[in-house]
Amino acid sequence: MAVGLAIAGEAGQYNGRMTPFVILSCMMAAIGGVIFGYDIGISGGVTSMEPFLKKFFPEVNTKMKSDTKISNYCKFDSELLTSFTSSLYIAGLVASLFASLVTRAYGRKPSILAGGAAFLAGSALNGAAMNIYMLILGRLLLGVGIGFGNQAVPLYLSEMAPPKYRGAINNGFQFSVGIGVLSANLINYGSEKIKGGWGWRISLAMAAVPASMLTLGAFFLPETPNSLIQRSTDHQTAKQMLQRIRGVDDVQAELDDLIKANNISKNIEHPFKKILERKYRPQLVMAIAIPFFQQVTGINVISFYSAILFRTIGLGESASLLSVAMTTGVVGTSSTFVSMLIVDKFGRRALFLAGGIQMLVSQIMVGGVMAAQLGDRGGVSKGYAYLVLVLICIYVAGFGWSWGPLGWLVPSEIFPLEIRSAGQSINVVVNFLFTFIVAQTFLAMLCHFKAGIFFFFGGWVAVMTVFVYLFLPETKNVPIEKMEIVWQEHWFWRRIVGDSSKDTKMEAP
Repeated sequence: MAVGLAIAGEAGQYNGRMTPFVILSCMMAAIGGVIFGYDIGISGGVTSMEPFLKKFFPEVNTKMKSDTKISNYCKFDSELLTSFTSSLYIAGLVASLFASLVTRAYGRKPSILAGGAAFLAGSALNGAAMNIYMLILGRLLLGVGIGFGNQAVPLYLSEMAPPKYRGAINNGFQFSVGIGVLSANLINYGSEKIKGGWGWRISLAMAAVPASMLTLGAFFLPETPNSLIQRSTDHQTAKQMLQRIRGVDDVQAELDDLIKANNISKNIEHPFKKILERKYRPQLVMAIAIPFFQQVTGINVISFYSAILFRTIGLGESASLLSVAMTTGVVGTSSTFVSMLIVDKFGRRALFLAGGIQMLVSQIMVGGVMAAQLGDRGGVSKGYAYLVLVLICIYVAGFGWSWGPLGWLVPSEIFPLEIRSAGQSINVVVNFLFTFIVAQTFLAMLCHFKAGIFFFFGGWVAVMTVFVYLFLPETKNVPIEKMEIVWQEHWFWRRIVGDSSKDTKMEAP
């Protein structure tokens, strides 16, 4: 039974409706977001647990417990501790480049399968870790899994979704990230209470649950029509898949556009070289700028180190973990769900701009409270601690319905087929590179900048909000294989792609 969400009749749209087949396929693929979010949440929680710190990072535990001379802002400043958190992202960065080759040559499904399997192996190794080397090796395997998953899953979702609902379907990836974060935070809160000091093993090993679901589910996922056409000359198979996922027999218009895009794609031997051409300049800029800006919002600071941050302002270990569950978990997931409901109605730009303003105001207020109330010694009153918690909730909500989901949605929908896999890899590489840099430097920055760290990230939020206002065109309801239209009509980019498209026409036989 097909759900009656018709999308025919609008200019530039194709025939079809949202079918249960698409919904189920995308829900399974989006588990790739759950494993990403679970790791983010688990990392932030276990690094604040005393038994974990005692076993792997004893110098941090000593500073936290007994060194009364050290600044509140510097208690957790440890290169080894940040290496534990950030090693995953270096592995993910490298893996996403290999994933591009796999995704282009063999399809989206094998990349998703490989990602789930690598993450499963990493979670087993981390849960059984006896020393820091096992711990880091497990993190590297988790990084490989996330590198493959984050490269393939957003592409899969964008290619399977009907254009009118592409925003909602793709935002399901970030919603799944939020589910993963929330699950991890609640598990951390429960495992921290286990007597005997081995609760952190449960937190790390439970990552195997979503990884197993993704690995097994990937065997049953259908391949996207875009990928079927890209890898085969038998267009009938792709047509049958398109009819199945759209729920109608007349899919010829969409099929013709896919075949046309594929014919262009087949002439491209080196997509990473091709994407440097002038006519792809707007997509390349967005593939670099959007993931860069997403990381310098400061969100992963909150995700990785919020438990540490709440302990810095004076909350206890258990209260810190519960506060993290409420902020990065419940609030983030709820706001992303709201984004799924409204992104295809109000558009990408409106959410980017409103969310940016919300994050900017809340970050400035958090920085102001901490600068005024938290010195190098002692804590802050409970009233101010909970005020910081509320402001961080507002900040996380702003991210959850803007830069969180849209940072994955927009890059996945703007690339033409011939550079799509390469473009998504660049997006993931930049995302992981700056995640690594922020994760590796944050604790040292917190030690030196103190409360000014929030003004630092707030400044970047102001820059990115202006950037979106000036340079990002609206992409809602535009079919993915006709996306070049938005650049040709944009006040700035048409000066670049307009000339290049003329050159292409002149060169054509």
